[in-house]
Amino acid sequence: MNVDNAKSQMRKGMLEYCIMLLLKDQACYSSDIIGRLKEANLLVVEGTLYPLLTRLRKEGVLEYEWQESTQGPPRKYYVLSQEGRQALAAMEEAWSELETTVRMLKQSRLPYNNV
Repeated sequence: MNVDNAKSQMRKGMLEYCIMLLLKDQACYSSDIIGRLKEANLLVVEGTLYPLLTRLRKEGVLEYEWQESTQGPPRKYYVLSQEGRQALAAMEEAWSELETTVRMLKQSRLPYNNV
């Protein structure tokens, strides 16, 4: 088994959820998103982030606003839309269910069915 590949796939699968968590309380600039993910040990490169942000915006999950910058041109700050807040609530529920399932499997506490 290629463990590195499995880890990479797990990270990709939860990246969208993690970005939405970051944007639930405040708007963020793309470099800030990368920095905060890095602080959480979830390494993401711009080549991965920008297409994902674009897709989420097209799906109506994110919106952006331009804000003036003291260091150059205005910057695009991303924020969750109302639809994004609803999607985040659904993802939080799904994450909780997955977390429970994995915990049960790790502790071998699933009911056994003789089928």
